[in-house]
Amino acid sequence: MKRTHIFDRPPGVISSAAVGGKMEADGPMGKYFDKINEDPYLSTDSFEKGESKLQKEALLHMMKKASITEQDIDIIFGGDLLNQCAGTTYGIRELGIPFMGVYGACSTMSESLTLAAAFTAAGYAGRAAAVTSSHFCSAERQYRYPLNYGGQRPPTSQWTATAGGALCVSAESKAPYVRGFTPGMIVDPGITDANNMGAAMAPAAWETIHSFLTDTGLSPKDFDMILTGDLGKVGSRLLCELAERDGTDIRDVHRDCGTMLYDFDTQDVHAGGSGCGCSAGVLCGYILPRIRTGELNNILFAATGALMSPTTNQQGESIPSISHAVWLSHDLKTQPCN
Repeated sequence: MKRTHIFDRPPGVISSAAVGGKMEADGPMGKYFDKINEDPYLSTDSFEKGESKLQKEALLHMMKKASITEQDIDIIFGGDLLNQCAGTTYGIRELGIPFMGVYGACSTMSESLTLAAAFTAAGYAGRAAAVTSSHFCSAERQYRYPLNYGGQRPPTSQWTATAGGALCVSAESKAPYVRGFTPGMIVDPGITDANNMGAAMAPAAWETIHSFLTDTGLSPKDFDMILTGDLGKVGSRLLCELAERDGTDIRDVHRDCGTMLYDFDTQDVHAGGSGCGCSAGVLCGYILPRIRTGELNNILFAATGALMSPTTNQQGESIPSISHAVWLSHDLKTQPCN
């Protein structure tokens, strides 16, 4: 059964925005953020409130760039890493826009983008927004240890991005086009180490990418970039090895948001970046504007998520993972073979 859905009339992303923190500003993607917050609290009294403000800022910047208001958006799909997606709920509660919360861990940007595109393509919304965020300090407190504990991070660990990204998909068909999507399936390779999420997520990323390529008959050479997030160094290497095992070489076109966001020579991020805001920031701040101008034509965006909770991890459970793929294009010339 084919899981990939190609839109007959692809909707378009009319605007996107990314907001980051100091670490993100100091990395290679820093100049592509719409706003940088030097204060990790974002002038609030907690990291969690600061993360909510990240989301609101990303949405407001996105709307300003498109010259639209809250009344012009029919629905928002969004989520984050905090329990009950509290970061999103408290971030957008005052906007008065219909909201559907989603949880895909670090794959939330591709999941919310998929839902926004599906709603607009089906005629259920004229404009649908997708938003997500993560915050280094709030994620550490929830998933590992509070910062003042001073726990040591192993080489396989990744740095949770303090960033938020927002975009708006519209039935007005213009580039970047959302050509189609492949919903992911849960894949569990049995990894139990919460500090090695790249290894846990790589099999899910390849399962979805492989399904997309098989369903459409397209090859890696048809894409400027097969963009994952956030596998980091460990997961990216494993993804390419899994692809080669199945007879597919993606090394020339594969990029990972977790290895793009930070400078490994000057920033101590170990295996790279992670968190919902990592792939959201790279996609909304760097990738989508380049598709709009035609600098990039075809991108397969396959964000990845580790679907664990602190409780299940403490109980010794393995880390089930997922990846949702979205095909983004500058034009409509490339067509599926099947």
